Amino acid sequence: MPVTLVEVAARAGVSPATVSRVLNGNYPVAESTRQRVQEAVRELDYVVNAHARALLHSTSGIVGVVLNDASDPFFAGIARGIQGAAAETSRLSVICNSEGDPTQEFAFLELMRGHRADAVILVGAAPEDEEYLAEATARAKGLRSTGTRLVLCGRPAPSEDAPGDVVQIDNEGGSAAVTRHLLELGHRRIAYLTGPDRRTTTTARLAGFRSTVAEAGVEPAEELVVHGDFSRQSGREAVARLLAEGREFTAVLAANDLVAAGAAQALREAGQRVPDDVSLAGYDNLPTALDLWPNLTTVHVPLEEIGRKAVELAFGPAEPRTVITVPTALVVRESTAAPGSR
Repeated sequence: MPVTLVEVAARAGVSPATVSRVLNGNYPVAESTRQRVQEAVRELDYVVNAHARALLHSTSGIVGVVLNDASDPFFAGIARGIQGAAAETSRLSVICNSEGDPTQEFAFLELMRGHRADAVILVGAAPEDEEYLAEATARAKGLRSTGTRLVLCGRPAPSEDAPGDVVQIDNEGGSAAVTRHLLELGHRRIAYLTGPDRRTTTTARLAGFRSTVAEAGVEPAEELVVHGDFSRQSGREAVARLLAEGREFTAVLAANDLVAAGAAQALREAGQRVPDDVSLAGYDNLPTALDLWPNLTTVHVPLEEIGRKAVELAFGPAEPRTVITVPTALVVRESTAAPGSR
C-alpha cells in the first residue's frame, strides 16, 4: 500500500497539515521541522499524489512542449532548457514532436488543452500561410479559455489578437553579422543555402543576408541562392548542384550548421578545400560546428537560455503580450578566410 501523508506526519512527529505545508512550500515552517519532515519522506519513500495536488490547486503541473523536430540538436537544446527550468518548479515537461506538420501541431495543442496543461510552449519556425495563421490564432484563444498559458519560441505571434508571449531569436541580425564577416574578408560571390520556403526562420535569415549584401553595394547573385531545408542532405545536394552547374563562388553561407555540414561533404567530394578554395559558415553553433574540420564559423544561438526564458514567461505575470528578443553572436573559427589567401 502507498505511504500516506498521515504516516509521514506520525514519523516526523508533526501534524498532517505541517507535512502538507513543507511539501507545497506555501507556508513558513521552522527549519528543524522542515528537516524532520523531509527525513520522514525519504525514510518512508513517500510519493506526492500529483493528481490530488492538481485538483487542490486547479493546475496539472504539466508543461507541454511542441517541437518541429525532436531529433534536431537545435530543438533538443531548447527542450533541455525548458525541461530544466520546469523541473525546478516541480513541473513535468511533456515533449511532442510535430515533425513540422501543422495538423499534428494542432492535435497536440488540443491534447494539452484537454489535459489542462499549465503552459504550452511552441518551438520552431511557423508556416507563413494565412490559413495556418488563422487556425493558430483560434487554437491560442482556445488554450487561454481553459487557463493554459501559451509561449511561442522562435516564432512570432500568429496575429495581433492571438494570446501568448514570445521568445524570438534575432535571426536577421545574426545572419547580417556572418554575412558582413564574409564581405569584410573580401568575398563577393557568396552562395546562400536556405531553409524551407515560407517559414519564419528561413525568411528572417535570408533577409539578413540579402540586406547586408545590398548595403555593401555588392550586386546580388540570385543564381547562388539555393532553396532547400534544414538538413545535412539538403546542404550536400545544394553545393553539388552549384558545382555541377559551373557556378562560381568563393564562400558558402548555410542557413544552419547541419546544412553547412552537408555543404562541407560536397566540397570535400569535389576536391575543394575549406577555407583554401571555399570559405564556409553556418548558423546556430551546434556541436556539429566543432565536429567539422576546419571548425565552423557560425552564429551562436543560446538554445538552453531560450528554453529557460520561455518557462519564465509561461509562469510570469500575465500581460497582454510580452516579447523577448534573444541576441545572437558571431563565432569566427577556421572555416573562413580571405579568398585566395592560402
